[in-house]
Amino acid sequence: MSVTSAVPEHDELDALMLRIAQGDRAAFAELYRRTSPRLLGVCVRMLVDRREAEEVLQEAYVTVWQRGKTFDRSRAHAMAWLVALARNKAIDRLRQRRDSPGGHGHELESIADEEPTPATRAERGQEYRRLEGCLEALEPQQRRSIQEAFFTGVTYSVLAERAKVPLGTMKSWVRRGLLQLRTCLES
Repeated sequence: MSVTSAVPEHDELDALMLRIAQGDRAAFAELYRRTSPRLLGVCVRMLVDRREAEEVLQEAYVTVWQRGKTFDRSRAHAMAWLVALARNKAIDRLRQRRDSPGGHGHELESIADEEPTPATRAERGQEYRRLEGCLEALEPQQRRSIQEAFFTGVTYSVLAERAKVPLGTMKSWVRRGLLQLRTCLES
């Protein structure tokens, strides 16, 4: 099967989301089957604890079922919407952790302020601008592929399908782009 003859995965996921908005349980089950491994990966990377990540993932899918009607494919594809939803649920859980004193309210005063100093903030701002500049130096296709792979969790297979290139080509683009980024950031 050639990559160009297949229906793009994002179109299939978008269609499933539209069916979920109408209460289609089979579409929900299929969406879960196809997307849960990637979304669990997002949650585990953020939360570290697998059990907690699974709880957050479950919360995310409950929200998908309840708020499926809010999905707007003109604003984002289903996978991007799902990743953002899972990521936001994980962030909420991290905030709950931070805000929960664990029953030891008297220890709150002894906790060091973890906010970055103004100097650290300025340094991070410079690093961010430097990274942006290095990303801009890449070829547009490499830049898009790296950004999607590392900021949205899209797999190489999906990237290759979207770009209509062989999987090996996509992996080479990303690898060369990362090497160029490293060289740029080290200079």
